[in-house]
This record gives sequence, structure tokens and C-alpha cells, in this order.
Amino acid sequence: MKKILAILVVMRSLHFGLDCQMAHAQSNLPKTVQDSLWTVWHDPQQADTNRLNAINRIAGLGYLHARPDSAFYFAQQQYAFAKQKGALKYMAGALNIQGASLWIRGEHTEAIGHFERSLNIHRAISNKKGVATTLGNIGLIYKGQGDHVKAIEHFAQSLRISEAIGDKKGMAATLSNIGVIYDELDDLKSALDHHTRSMRLREELDDKYGIATSLNNIGLVYKERGDHAKALEHLTRSLAVSREIGHKKDIANALNNIGLLYGIQDQYAQAIDYHQQSLRVRQELGDKSGMANALGSIAGIHNLQGQPAQALNPAKQALALAQEVREPRVIKEAALQLYEVYKATGQPAAALKMHELFVTMRDSLISEENQREVIRQQLKYDFEKQAALSQLEQEKKDLLVVEQLKRQDQQRKALMGGMVLMLGLAGVSYRSYRQKKRDNAQIIMEKARSEELLLNILPAEVAEELKEKGHADAQLIDHTTVLFTDFKGFTQLSETLSPQELVRDLNECFSAFDRICAKHGVEKIKTIGDAYMAAGGLPTASTTHGTDVVRAALEMRDFIAEGKARKVAAGRPYFEIRIGIHTGPVVAGIVGVKKFQYDIWGDTVNTASRMESSGEVGKVNISETTYELVKDQFACEYRGKVEAKGKGLVSMYFVG
Repeated sequence: MKKILAILVVMRSLHFGLDCQMAHAQSNLPKTVQDSLWTVWHDPQQADTNRLNAINRIAGLGYLHARPDSAFYFAQQQYAFAKQKGALKYMAGALNIQGASLWIRGEHTEAIGHFERSLNIHRAISNKKGVATTLGNIGLIYKGQGDHVKAIEHFAQSLRISEAIGDKKGMAATLSNIGVIYDELDDLKSALDHHTRSMRLREELDDKYGIATSLNNIGLVYKERGDHAKALEHLTRSLAVSREIGHKKDIANALNNIGLLYGIQDQYAQAIDYHQQSLRVRQELGDKSGMANALGSIAGIHNLQGQPAQALNPAKQALALAQEVREPRVIKEAALQLYEVYKATGQPAAALKMHELFVTMRDSLISEENQREVIRQQLKYDFEKQAALSQLEQEKKDLLVVEQLKRQDQQRKALMGGMVLMLGLAGVSYRSYRQKKRDNAQIIMEKARSEELLLNILPAEVAEELKEKGHADAQLIDHTTVLFTDFKGFTQLSETLSPQELVRDLNECFSAFDRICAKHGVEKIKTIGDAYMAAGGLPTASTTHGTDVVRAALEMRDFIAEGKARKVAAGRPYFEIRIGIHTGPVVAGIVGVKKFQYDIWGDTVNTASRMESSGEVGKVNISETTYELVKDQFACEYRGKVEAKGKGLVSMYFVG
């Protein structure tokens, strides 16, 4: 029998932080505890905070992971009572529980809305722990949607705050969630490192819920390394701890993952048994995403055994559920199983459709840009941590200077007690005054030079933020127009010019491009070899960024054309240029530790680069999104759909 690829949607345990008043010692409360909490909640003689803590524990610990719809209902009662009493912290906690309930049930759009409302309240009342918790929860939503860029951005913010306030529980949760992303991007070393660090913190805290999570995730890393014995050991321990505390979601996760482990070892009966157990728990929870995953896994095992008829129905159900809850990763794997079914049963048209869906989902989930983005964000996190330490050291130095000045002032006052020394003191003071003026002038000049250098590296707004805060926050900018230029035949040209001539000509071109960008309000990002990158609409939003960038591009094109004409007349080698432009969202921020640089990244940057490489010499090639912004200001020529590397067929236009 030909062995086909089994579904490999592993269930990594993710950590939702729910409320600053809650602990995750367990997920279902004993009846005696539950009854006691109900008594407190229904007793109007109790203090408001006691009643709110009681309903919070009922919703979060008692029902969330067992009956998430009930948790939502009780959290709504908490929210209403907290609002009536003006207890903003408890309002935010209730929204967090409701967001987690929606996420468990696969309603991601609604979940993120509740989390964002919670985040706004936590920020308004300066509740740092609540801010960190909710940022992590929002990161989980983005992670579930396959948006690793936004996920890691939110996790990094959450981790910084948790470390700053010494919240080990929050640190452990975020380290675990970052480890999950590294795992999914096949960086198993980094994944194991983050999960191990998380596990150590959770063992210090005796956090059984967290320990079960870490055991599950470490088991998965060993599975992917091919160490099945260690994988089974950790997954079995995770299942035991999850059953001990009654945490149904993690019970289902562990059952699913043990089933996958048996599947890849060709122990099919055990594999299906564990997946069916996982499915039953998911159905109890109403977890559509988990149900889709379990059904897809069952279909995968049947496909492995050459039983396409038995695989058809669970695979169809898996795809329908995954599409309903918009889970790209589960859609991808369900499509793969249906492709195998249709191929085996002689249905080529249906098989092709599923294969195309599989490829689309796969390419949207795992890309080089996502891998690079995780690394960039980690560097950014390390830089900001170092910047905070540097700021602290500077504050210590400033304090020492202040103390020294105080001592000097006291000494001067003591000297003034002797009238005999008045004239001498006056002379000393005058010389000191002259020296101080010279020193101050020197400091001002040095500061001006430093600021000028900083503004050569960073946009003015970012430089100001860096000076004020010691760091600059990353931004998600929804609408930016990105430009790339590249010189045709640069490698061949470099062979005919001396190094001095090559650098001189490049400097001439790039200096002109800098002036053109400044003229049109476009931000230069960087040069990469012979390529030049710039963007409009950042760091400050602009309504004209599309036309600004196109005007700059046309002026760059004309500058190079004029230079070519002069060099041809003189019999000298010349540059020719391609320019590409695309509009869309980007993440912008500072990367690096020493020679730091303002940079942008995201799929918009990749697409702009493809516009350049898919263009023609001497022309400005723009995408359809940019065309929609500038079509009324410039003459544009539709090129049709052009093949772009890694993007397929894309509509493109020449402008000008």
C-alpha cells in the first residue's frame, strides 16, 4: 500500500490569561467550592469585591473550559454588576473571560473584539498586568488565524510588561506561546528553549494547568524531532495532569497528539481510538476548531490505511467546520485529506480543486517572511530590553552628578563664610563661569551633532520617541505605499568599473534618490546592495502617499534616463533601472542593538519587491492596489495578469 501523508494538525496547548484576580490552579471547581461561591454571589450583604471575585471564579474556573457558553453568560453577569458599581478592573476581567469563551468555540472575530475592549479598560486604569494578559490573548487569536507577525508582536509586548512587573505566571504563559510559534515555523531548538524556560517557571509556581500545557508542547517538539519515546512520555504526563485538574481542552489536546504519535508509528487502531476520544471531548466543549481537527485526523488515518471511502465523510465535515471558523491550518490539512480521497476514487477535478486549496493555505501560513519576522521581533525585544537597562544606568549616572553638584554647592557656601577670601572666590567663580559656558556650548554642539546623526538614521517622529522613552514601539500601519528600485545588469557593470568608480556612481544615484524622496515627503528605508527601498505614509499617516511615491518614482526614472544619455554620449558604462510599487499594510519599527535601523516588513514589502522584479527597464510597474489610488492623477497602462514569483498571476500596470 502506498503510504500517504497523514494529517498533522497537532494541538499545541496555548495559554489564555483571563483576569488579574484569577489563578489557573484548576479549571473545574469542586461542588463544595462552587456552592460556596454561589452563596457569596447571591448575598447582597457581601462586599461588592467579594461578590465580583465569586462570579469571576465561577465563570473562569468553574465553567470556561468545561462549558464555555455558560462561562460567557456568567461573565456577562459579572460585567453588568461591575459596570453598575463602577468597578472597571472587573469589567475588563469579564470581557477577557468572554473573549476566551468565544475563542474556545471558534468565534475568533467576536473574541478579538472582546479582548480589545478589555485592553482599552486595562490601559485606561493603568493595570499593567491586565494589559500584558490581554495583549497575550489577542496574540493567540492572530496566531490561530496564521498571522505570525501580529501574534509575535503582541506576545513580545506582553512579555516585556510581565518581566517589568515580575509576573512569573505571565512570563511563563507568553514564553510558552512564543515557543508554539517557533515550533510551527520548524525552529525546534528555539521552541524547546522557550517551552523549557516556561516549564521551569511553572514548576516554581506549582501551576498544574501550566505544567500540563508545557508537557504537551515539549512532547510535540520531541515528536517532530523523531524522538517518539520522549514524546509519548511527555504527552502521557500532560494527559494525566489535565485529567487530574479536569481541564477538558488540554485533555482533548493530549488525546489528539497521542493519536498522531500512534499514527506516524503505524499503530492505526490506537490512533483512531485516541482521536475519537478527543472528538467526544471537543463536542462536549462545542469547540468547532478542535472538532475539525479531530475529524481530519481520523480521515488521515483512514487514508493511511488505504480506506478512502471511510475517510470521505470525516474529511468533508472537517473542511466545513474549519471554513466556518476560518482556521487556515485546519483548512489546509482537511483539503489535503480530501485531495487524497478524490485522487484514490478517480475524481480528478475534485482532487485538483482540493490540491489548489491546500497549496493556497500552505503558502499563506508558512513563508520566509514569517520566519524572518519572528527573528526580527526577537531582536527588537532584545534591543528594547537593553535600551531599558541603558536608560536605568544613565539615570544612575545623572543621580551621581546631581549629588556631586550638591556637594560642590555646599563647599562653595562654606567658602563664602570668609570675607577675606571674597575676591579670590570671585575670581575662581568667574573662571568657573567661563569654563561652564564653554562646557555648555560644547555639550550643546555635541547634542546637535548627535541629533543630526539620529535624524539621518531615523524618521523625526521615531527619533523623538526614542529620545523621550528610551525605545520606539513597533507600529502596524494599515496603508503604506512601498517602492523598490534595482539596477539592470549591475553585476556585469561592476566588472567593468573600478571599485572607486562603482561606489561613486552608486552614491550619485542614491544621493539623488534621497533628495527626491525628501522633496515628495517619502521616507527612505534602506539600500540593499544596488537596490533602494522607500515608503510613503509612514511613520505619520498620509492621504497622498500613493501619488507621492509615484511622483518620486517617475523623477528617479527620469534622473537615471538623463544619466544614461550623458554616459552613452561620453562612451561610458551606464545604469538602467526597474522600479516597482505596491500599497498595503506593514509593520514598522527599529531593529538591531548597536547600528539600529528603522525598517518595515510584511507581505506588502514582498509584493513591492515582486513589482520591481516583474517590471521592465525604464518603467514604473505598480500593483492594482496602488493603481486604485493614483489612476485619476496619472496615465496608466494595464499589463494584464503577470506571473510574480511566489505570488502567482497578479494584475500590474505601467504608470507615466
